Amino acid sequence: MPAAPLRLGLAGLGTVGIGVVKILEREADLVAARAGRPVVITAVSARDRSKNRDADLSRFAWETDPVALASRDDIDVFVEVMGGHEGPARAATEAALAAGKDVVSANKALLAHHGQTLATQAEAKGATIRFEAAVAGGIPVIKALTEGLAGNRIKRVMGVMNGTCNYILTRMQAAGLPYDQVFEEARQLGYLEADPNLDVGGIDAGHKLSLLAAIAFGTQVAFDAVELEGIGNVSIDDIRLADEMGYRIKLLGVAQMTGRGLEQRMTPCLVPTESPFGPLMGGTNMVMLEGDSVGQIFLRGPGAGMGPTASAVMGDVIDIARGIRLPTFGLPAAQLTKPVPARSAAAAPYYLRMTLLDKPGALAKIATCLGEAGVSIDQMRQINQKGDEDDDAIVLIVTHKATPADISDAMARFGATGVLVGAPVAIRIEEV
Repeated sequence: MPAAPLRLGLAGLGTVGIGVVKILEREADLVAARAGRPVVITAVSARDRSKNRDADLSRFAWETDPVALASRDDIDVFVEVMGGHEGPARAATEAALAAGKDVVSANKALLAHHGQTLATQAEAKGATIRFEAAVAGGIPVIKALTEGLAGNRIKRVMGVMNGTCNYILTRMQAAGLPYDQVFEEARQLGYLEADPNLDVGGIDAGHKLSLLAAIAFGTQVAFDAVELEGIGNVSIDDIRLADEMGYRIKLLGVAQMTGRGLEQRMTPCLVPTESPFGPLMGGTNMVMLEGDSVGQIFLRGPGAGMGPTASAVMGDVIDIARGIRLPTFGLPAAQLTKPVPARSAAAAPYYLRMTLLDKPGALAKIATCLGEAGVSIDQMRQINQKGDEDDDAIVLIVTHKATPADISDAMARFGATGVLVGAPVAIRIEEV
């Protein structure tokens, strides 16, 4: 007797949702063969039924309210690709779990803010939540952590996880264009979220890092403890000077468990041009997972888009069809520990850039501040902005290894010198 089909309720008919529809239209036989049973969409939900979505949706039942969709008796899996950590997405996900239905989600914000609660609710109902599509687009990084590397104690997670930021930074570098111009270009191309700060402020990537950290270190999701700094202060001067020194600037996420607690930071960093992260261009994502047995592995691929993200959704759907059921974050929710947040304390070289007034002894005052903070100088360059000796000068300093606390101390001391024009910039140099 043929296996009963796995019936999906699809909430959200934007880029990702339509991508799921098209995969099942195009590859229904392949999906069924790999899943061991047919996979079909029974019903869908979106706000505007009349919108042209370049797909035939007439054969599906339609619900305007995603909560109603989640509660239907004729769906087995609720696929949530709407987005947003409150409102309809949260209400519909909770309704699906309350009805004992499995959930596949592409919603990193929802899980970053409510992951522990949702995982607990799912386990109480014997349901599972899968969310490969929520992190790094088409890259199967969650499957790598929960399955392929399950025999490793994870030491560190590191990655470029926001394609929009990587596009802006690499476009600035390749074209020699300032941040504001490339930001507007990205907006015109539709690369930015409705709230651009979700991208350029590091929030979107911080959501993803917090989810990976929970899986990697067996902790409850702690997005509020992620140290966030966006790319808005990265200038074309920084891009150019870093390139001359053999570095690229990336919005880089790093998570690691230390004796002081869980460090999570999503900040601009310099990485060596020849490192795996250096050549990463455009919207491509890359995640490095470091295990005690396997060492470092790098996963690289498209971080967004219809095909890659829908591919990740379907990977989760097929696992559910196969009967593969894992706890949401790799361990039962009750076993996830509440992490102690820790700020990064490890020493690293830093890139410092500042503009100084044309005053005698200005540079000496900066050097004195660094010495008083216990920071030693590896390289120093002074660049007149127009080649005129009377102009203010950009000063570039690369330090020897220093702790973040020492760099903060030095930056505070700079402010009291009276020789700065504008705010100085400090960017960690991450040796990968």
